[in-house]
Amino acid sequence: MRRAVTAVVFLAWLAAVPASAQPPAAPRPAFEQKMAWILRLEDRRILRDAAVPQPPPSLPASTRSKDKTSPIPPVAAVPVPDLVRLLEDPEGRVRRRAALAIGRVGLPEGVPPLARLLAGDRDAEVRQMAAFALGLLGNTAAIDPLRAALRDSSEPVRGRAAEALGLIGDAASAPAIAAMAADELARSDAARLDPDELAWPLAPATEAFRLGVFALTRLKASDALLSVVLDRSGQPRVRWWPAAYALSRIDDARAVPALATLARTGGSISKAFAARGLGAQKDGASAATLLLLAQSWQADSRAAVAAIRALGQIAGPAAAPVLRSLLQSRTTDPNIRLEAVGALAALRDRESLDMLLDLAGDSWPAMRAASLRAVQAIDGEAFVVLLSGLDPDPHASVRAALASLLPSLDAEMAMPRLRALLADKDPQVTAAAIAALATVVPMPSDVPARLLGLLAGGDVMVRAAAAAALGELKSVGAERALIDAYRAGRADELYQARAGAVAALAKYGAAASLPTLKEALADKDWAVRLRAAALVRGFEPGFDAVAAIRSAPGRAVDAYGGPSLVAPLVSPHVFLDTDRGSIEIEVAVLDAPLTSENFLALARRGYFTGMALHRVVPNFVVQGGDVRGDGEGSPGYTMRDEINMLPFLRGTVGMALDGADTGGSQFFITHSPQPHLDGKYTVFGRVVAGMDVVDRLQQWDVIRRVRTWDGVQMVTR
Repeated sequence: MRRAVTAVVFLAWLAAVPASAQPPAAPRPAFEQKMAWILRLEDRRILRDAAVPQPPPSLPASTRSKDKTSPIPPVAAVPVPDLVRLLEDPEGRVRRRAALAIGRVGLPEGVPPLARLLAGDRDAEVRQMAAFALGLLGNTAAIDPLRAALRDSSEPVRGRAAEALGLIGDAASAPAIAAMAADELARSDAARLDPDELAWPLAPATEAFRLGVFALTRLKASDALLSVVLDRSGQPRVRWWPAAYALSRIDDARAVPALATLARTGGSISKAFAARGLGAQKDGASAATLLLLAQSWQADSRAAVAAIRALGQIAGPAAAPVLRSLLQSRTTDPNIRLEAVGALAALRDRESLDMLLDLAGDSWPAMRAASLRAVQAIDGEAFVVLLSGLDPDPHASVRAALASLLPSLDAEMAMPRLRALLADKDPQVTAAAIAALATVVPMPSDVPARLLGLLAGGDVMVRAAAAAALGELKSVGAERALIDAYRAGRADELYQARAGAVAALAKYGAAASLPTLKEALADKDWAVRLRAAALVRGFEPGFDAVAAIRSAPGRAVDAYGGPSLVAPLVSPHVFLDTDRGSIEIEVAVLDAPLTSENFLALARRGYFTGMALHRVVPNFVVQGGDVRGDGEGSPGYTMRDEINMLPFLRGTVGMALDGADTGGSQFFITHSPQPHLDGKYTVFGRVVAGMDVVDRLQQWDVIRRVRTWDGVQMVTR
């Protein structure tokens, strides 16, 4: 009875305590605020902010001066942005987005929370993203949870778990992945699909089968892959193009019969992949099929391109006459003719020399460069004769190509021409000449001093090339110059000279390079920090270089919360009006918000207008956005990668890279599916109209005008 009375008194006392004495609830951030946190943390490559200090309580003056016994009212906790804590958010879309961010951040401490999410979240879409994010982390600690997820109740989760194991490179998981893929094939419609079906996503079981096959391909797991895609007679169980893609890349002779069948009877995409595989296997028995595909370029240019390349690898006796015929005909598509030049060079076909020599005067720079490479490959003496009557080419890309070929000559003949190219007015030519200079044998005694002079100033890519050459040569006493070059490069907008200097310096050993490498861990550009961290770990495995480089440089805190980033209402469209026609791109603002924002901002200010498409590889990509024209141009800054689950299919728009987190302005559009790029490059758009224009584009065609539409108005630049 006495204890009961005491309890009643205690409860009465609690009720009398002022409400202000109870800690107020922490404010619950809105969805948009959480998205802004996530964007900022992943862009800064950190998992959480440092703890936010609590402000001291603000008391009324009367309370402070007269009533010193009054309780200090508690202050509400301030929510601290933390990706791991957001994995426990009530909203599945927040958990899913936080999981992706942890994968993009790339820290190994992200593995345990993602593994818990993968094993226990009630939402299959969240588990699917957890599996994908573990693949982005690439850490072997995730293998066991991912293997368990191959038996998840959800097909998409099973498929993403297989993909992640492929990204991690766990060959021991191949049997389990194959078992999953075979089960999915049995319950899917993959075997009944049109061979060229490019829709995405398809039925869940079909997608899981696709991802399983791609994972086995990435792992080079021939036995496991063949058990899934081939029947007992060695023929394809599936005519859908992912099977042909997989068979073309595993480098196993057992795939040849199936590849030959697909080259004859598959769809256009399957034929192209099959031709690639037959070329890699050098299967002479397939030459007749490949010749037919090459000659049928008007009906199927994609398969023809792959067949022409394969004929150059196989070197059958009937190949050269067909290739010469394609090259000789002025009605042949220019890109097909360019491929024929490359194949004839691979075949060392002397009978084509005269026409190749004539092409050195072609009006198209890409053809002139290809003819130089072909003549040099076929006949060194003819190449020397050609050079003797060759005026300096008006296009820098051709002069750069020539520089790369000169080391095939003896030093006495090569050096005068290389020295002339070192003084070229275009830096891409100078950079190519420097790279060539480092391979000349025997090395002239004045080369190291010349390289040191080029390292000391001038164009950023010239300095980067000089640093790389000095690293290869390991010239005595160059260490000090490389250190100075790194420090002088801090004034550059572009990062390449600093990155080149630290990479070259590392080749001189730990004693010479470590102080500067550790200095570079705080470089203003994240791309340089990443490279410096990898080099430091090579010398000091116990040094926590991963922590030393964070957080990455980023924008102001409030610059991540704009509506177009955290809650976009429309998918903007960009129209590229080129020499061959107009290409309409839908921008993927949800999947790659910062990359999309950057692309749109550049387009709206006219950055791409008047710019040439510096790279065109038929049946692979068209690439543009390079203000320099040498593959090294950028807007003066780099972007963090926003790798996502969108696949590289026909017409996918991706961010071109020079290594992790080096995106800027260069983008590419795929001609055909490229699954080996999945999970490696940022997808930020897709072509919704004008793929026929993309197919017709040639190297050095120009973007004449850019229009952007944001759902309200069209802006033209």
